[in-house]
Amino acid sequence: MEFSVKSGSPEKQRSACIVVGVFEPRRLTSVAEQLDEISGGYLSNLLRRGDLEGKPGQMLLLHHVPNVLSERVLLVGCGKERELDERQYKQIISKTIKTLNETGSMEAVCFLSELHVKGRDTYWRVRQAVEATQDSLYTFLQLKTKKGEPRRPLRKMVFNVPTRRELTIGERAVEHGLAVSLGSKTTRDVANMPPNICNPKYLFDQAKLLEAEYPNLHVDSVNEKQMDDLGMHSYLAVGRGSANESIMTIMEHKGGPADQAPIVLVGKGLTFDSGGISIKPGEAMDEMKYDMGGAAGVLGAMHTISALNLPLNVVGILAGCENMPDANAYRPGDILTTMSGQTVEVLNTDAEGRLVLCDALTYVERFDPELVIDVATLTGACVIALGHHATGVFSNHNPLAHELVNASEQSGDKAWRMPLWDEYQDQLESPFADMTNLGGRPAGSITAACFLSRFTRKYNWAHMDIAGTAWVGGKDKGSTGRPVPMLSQFLMNRAGIESED
Repeated sequence: MEFSVKSGSPEKQRSACIVVGVFEPRRLTSVAEQLDEISGGYLSNLLRRGDLEGKPGQMLLLHHVPNVLSERVLLVGCGKERELDERQYKQIISKTIKTLNETGSMEAVCFLSELHVKGRDTYWRVRQAVEATQDSLYTFLQLKTKKGEPRRPLRKMVFNVPTRRELTIGERAVEHGLAVSLGSKTTRDVANMPPNICNPKYLFDQAKLLEAEYPNLHVDSVNEKQMDDLGMHSYLAVGRGSANESIMTIMEHKGGPADQAPIVLVGKGLTFDSGGISIKPGEAMDEMKYDMGGAAGVLGAMHTISALNLPLNVVGILAGCENMPDANAYRPGDILTTMSGQTVEVLNTDAEGRLVLCDALTYVERFDPELVIDVATLTGACVIALGHHATGVFSNHNPLAHELVNASEQSGDKAWRMPLWDEYQDQLESPFADMTNLGGRPAGSITAACFLSRFTRKYNWAHMDIAGTAWVGGKDKGSTGRPVPMLSQFLMNRAGIESED
């Protein structure tokens, strides 16, 4: 897909399609009014006849509008002008793109990027339009024998900006939007891959493909023998029942000065989670291939920052593992010794993500990090708390939590801070070990974060529970690509990347 920006009048555009907005009730935007004037009132006559009300997402495709150079004009309902917000803007863009893609317009000039969205500037509108376009056009067809793609798919989008002075801003927005979309696509492609293909070794192989593409990226791994030597017995226990070897992939983006402390991202990479001995119900168990959504998200974020070549040192950890039941699998009642030396009584083998992450979080101490963020599809309790709209953020450092939530608001990849109070730690007490791996049903997402916090006392840390946001289930199941936009925005902010030169 090719993107560009321009600043021009709608009547001068010669394209397969020109896209303009209509507000409720039947009111043309200023750009649409210009087309109406040169067409002798053709558009306003249609509105008077009731062909389009202007409700959000309504579409009316017109061919050969009098005196208009473009072959088609797509009128897009934008709702009430004063109520146009971020969510509605992105929904309108997505619906527009799907309409263009299905109706044979291989290129289009879009004036919706000039719409006024509360509190948002040209940079935001163009970048979000690029990301929404790429998101709308995403398909996962690698394993289908019949691809079923459109005969004349949309290939080129031009987003108009109000003035020539804003062309540079628009171009930067396109560059950033494409980089974020690239990372999101990587995340979705890897997460959607079936677990008989996507195992811990596959995660490592995907990281190596990126290493070959970007000079500032170096990739290494830690295998089971090395984990054993390091004392990572908690991580190893989870993968013991699987025929697939546990592999922890280490990705290092070296874009900053050699003495700059790195930012570390740790992704939970359970390429399939059967629950182990505490086996899950059969319904929707196929979706447990998405339990590596954290690792997929970190891989995608590393792709974005490599594409932008951010002037930062960033380490990405893909904690690859598979949780399966067999004669060698770990059991409820086992007591594990973690890399930190702390012991854990296993109450439920389906609370395995934290057992992998705790050793990975201890391992990253060797990087002397500026901060550490772990990303994990950790708890169903987070879905109960926040639904599928927001990622849960937990942190032992208030400024870091504020930075992440701010990045979520900037990117539209929503997150909400959750408490991490000492009172919840009592739920992890064990009569036989230093702690249990389960805190009971109350506040399950919080006690999971409390468990992880016991392994992060040597640095500033945040935990992102993406169990509700990493994928959608059901008939149209698939990875969302989150939290790549939020992580990318956080890292761009850290790098001082601005919308203007």
